[in-house]
Amino acid sequence: MNYKHNKQLVPFARHLRKEMTKEEKHLWYDFLRDYPIRFIRQKILGKYIADFYCGKAKLVIELDGSQHYTDENMRKDDERTEFLEEMGLRVLRILNGDVNKNFEGVCLYIDDEVKKSLR
Repeated sequence: MNYKHNKQLVPFARHLRKEMTKEEKHLWYDFLRDYPIRFIRQKILGKYIADFYCGKAKLVIELDGSQHYTDENMRKDDERTEFLEEMGLRVLRILNGDVNKNFEGVCLYIDDEVKKSLR
């Protein structure tokens, strides 16, 4: 599927790839980078940059830190999820705390969701 994106976001996406959070690094280097189905970091999808994207499974993974729990940011996250779902993508929101405290469970969850999407 061809997703048009805002080319002005390319430098920011590159910056985000270089400056990943501790949780993003952990998930990327310890699981997604070598996952058998290809994931991409900081993928521009329309007007947004997804933390992780799997085109084959039509899946977006968003890692959410504490800043996502203000009313305004929760509203923005809902708009973002709705936009991505309208593109035919499924969005998984995973708490940074879960990556830190239950990494194996997060990996199993992602693996299960990828397999469901591919069926």
